[in-house]
Amino acid sequence: MKFSIRTLAPARAAAGCLVLAARGGEELAREARQADKAAGGALRRALVRGDLAAKTGATLLLHGVAGIAAERVLLLRLGEPGKYDAAAFRDAVRGLAAALKGIGAKDAVLPVADLAVVGRGLPWTVRMTALGLREGFYAFDQLKTQKKPPAPALASVTLALAGTPVTRQAQAALAEAVATADGADLARTLGNLPPNHCTPAYLADEAKKLARQYKLGIEVLERRDMERLGMGALLAVTQGSRQPPRLIVLRYAGAAKSKKPLVLIGKGITFDTGGISLKPGAEMDEMKFDMSGAGSVLGAIRALAGMRAPVNVIGVVPACENMPGGAATRPGDIVTTLSGQTVEILNTDAEGRLILCDAISYVERFQPEAVVDIATLTGACVIALGHVASGLFANDQRLADEILAAGEDSRDRAWQMPLWEDYQEQLRSNFADMANIGGRPAGSITAACYLARFARKLKWAHLDIAGTAWRSGREKGSTGRPVPLLVRLALRKAGRR
Repeated sequence: MKFSIRTLAPARAAAGCLVLAARGGEELAREARQADKAAGGALRRALVRGDLAAKTGATLLLHGVAGIAAERVLLLRLGEPGKYDAAAFRDAVRGLAAALKGIGAKDAVLPVADLAVVGRGLPWTVRMTALGLREGFYAFDQLKTQKKPPAPALASVTLALAGTPVTRQAQAALAEAVATADGADLARTLGNLPPNHCTPAYLADEAKKLARQYKLGIEVLERRDMERLGMGALLAVTQGSRQPPRLIVLRYAGAAKSKKPLVLIGKGITFDTGGISLKPGAEMDEMKFDMSGAGSVLGAIRALAGMRAPVNVIGVVPACENMPGGAATRPGDIVTTLSGQTVEILNTDAEGRLILCDAISYVERFQPEAVVDIATLTGACVIALGHVASGLFANDQRLADEILAAGEDSRDRAWQMPLWEDYQEQLRSNFADMANIGGRPAGSITAACYLARFARKLKWAHLDIAGTAWRSGREKGSTGRPVPLLVRLALRKAGRR
């Protein structure tokens, strides 16, 4: 789907579909009112008749409206003006995407300013509209042999500004949205692939493709490299698997060499059985999503490279499987991490923190401006925050504030949780420097406290995306989060608010 933005009178747009917005009751939005004049009041009459449902995101399709050049008019309900906020905006765009998928139009025109939310500027509206439509059109069906006959694909969307010149900010917002959507789609697809396809080697190959496409720097460490470095925690996780591990380092340099990089570390457990501490069988298939942190890092770098963002970013992905077997790590084993600290592994299902701690120690060599790790780390975070917000932990409040702001700006929100020393006592071990779990109380916090022990020399934050990276049930699938948050964070660090 191609997007463009230009000055255009909606009623004169010769397109397969013209989208016009309606607010509460019988009220049309500004550009919709202008189009209604050309149509002799036909649109308002449809509202008066009650043909358009009052629910935000509801649509009504009209064919061959006299006075309007488009073949079809799609009325979109935004909701009551006093209740129309960013959440309602998202509901409206989701409803619009669902309707556009089924009407058969090859192109559509949307007066984007009519969708604006009070307090949000035009660039935000442009960016979030394009992102929402792309999300709504995403589908993963490449492994199905019997596919539903597709409706005629919507090939292009024009965001129309009637009587208003297109600003550089609006153009930049659209370019950012398209690149971010490409990155989020990559993260979704990697997450949705089955674990017999998306192995650690597959993730490395995908990173190499990105490197070739965008001329990125890349290095892939294999088992012998990790052994040479002394990554005892990462190697402990992969012992039971026949799939060899990978440590992927992907570099995007869009700013001056003197600018310190933002480092993103993505947990890449391509399948998590729990190891010897075996998970219950029910819904274990969803553990293919345990590499969602890795997918989001690759997706974010694709997005930033695609828009040629003026930032330096290094993506690091420790990738392996967590499997049981005769060689697998046992509860009670003690390993030495890259940092030299020793860890008693009390539960092999707390494996994400083991691969991340070695990756955090590894990235010290890059002298980063800041480090953010992204991981589907704990079920406890799902209990705490559900599926709305990612859990945020940080040892630097300024970095935490930047992440929170990026989340609000992208509607890919996070919520900060405590990282107090009081919780560190739960990680005490009688036999090693620390244990890898702290018991049931405050599980997501003690997991973050474990990671914090390896990040003392860094400005560091941890995003627990266990509740936000995928959906379960009938709509099971990867969400692509938190690619939008990570992209916004990098751009805000580059001065793009």
